[in-house]
Amino acid sequence: MRRSAAILCGGRALRFGGRDKAALVVDGRTILERQLAELRRVEALDDIMVVGGSAAVSGTRLVADTVPGSGPLGGIHAALVHASNDAVYVCACDMPNITAPFVARLFEELGDADIAVPETNRGYHPLCAVYTRACLDAVARRLADRRLKVKELFADVRTRVVNLLNAAPGDILPLVNVNTPEEFAALPGHDQP
Repeated sequence: MRRSAAILCGGRALRFGGRDKAALVVDGRTILERQLAELRRVEALDDIMVVGGSAAVSGTRLVADTVPGSGPLGGIHAALVHASNDAVYVCACDMPNITAPFVARLFEELGDADIAVPETNRGYHPLCAVYTRACLDAVARRLADRRLKVKELFADVRTRVVNLLNAAPGDILPLVNVNTPEEFAALPGHDQP
């Protein structure tokens, strides 16, 4: 099965002063560069999109939101509409620690479900999950009704929860994201913004 990936870059980053979080540097590379390096290692993943970003990166396609102003659900919709393949790994642009093995595991866990989403003690992680085109109708309905909470979509489609409730801290490291300057400052290997 061929696979797609989408990095959602369209957020306003209000808690980070409007700064482009994909451009933050960790261990000498931007978060986006780190993500792309890992995604390129995932077997059968041959389509990488940057959704809502301002510039395409070599080896990726720049995709605009099809329903602007709809937050992450709008980004997921754009990814599913424009993906070259049925299954799409979706992640936020502020996740510096995604790994090829973790992404591959989510694709494998998908099975016959429409979504494979990790769950930790902090809850679901819908912006580090695999979605299929079977979600499109449900997503479109929610966008039309302005019901934009991604987690509520899980009740509308076949959702496989990848249970990481008792996982070791290292096993959930790929789920770490950077919402604030304080979270970035606490990140090992961060370069001062």
